[in-house]
Amino acid sequence: MASLSTLSDLDLEKQVATLSRELAALRKAVAKRGGAYYEDGRDAASDYYSELAGRLTDALPAIRNKGRAIERTARDHPATAAAVGLVVVGLIASLVLSRR
Repeated sequence: MASLSTLSDLDLEKQVATLSRELAALRKAVAKRGGAYYEDGRDAASDYYSELAGRLTDALPAIRNKGRAIERTARDHPATAAAVGLVVVGLIASLVLSRR
C-alpha cells in the first residue's frame, strides 16, 4: 500500500468512490439474503402454525370432555379440588423461587 504522503486527493477520491460502490453492492446482497431468510422463517412458522392448529382442532373435543369431567369432580369434591390447587400453586412458587 502506498504511503499517505504520496497519494493525491484524486486517488483518494477514486478509492472512496470504489469503496462506496462495493459497500452498496454488499448492502444489496445482505438485504437480499436477509429477505430470503425472513421469507423462509415466515413460511416455516406458518407451516408449524397450520400443523399445530390442525392437531388442536382434532384434539379439541377430547380436551373439552376431559375438562368437563374435571369440572364435575371439582364440584363433587370441593375440598379435594382446593387442596390440589394449593399444591399446584406451591409447586409453581417453589420452581419460580428456586431459579433465583
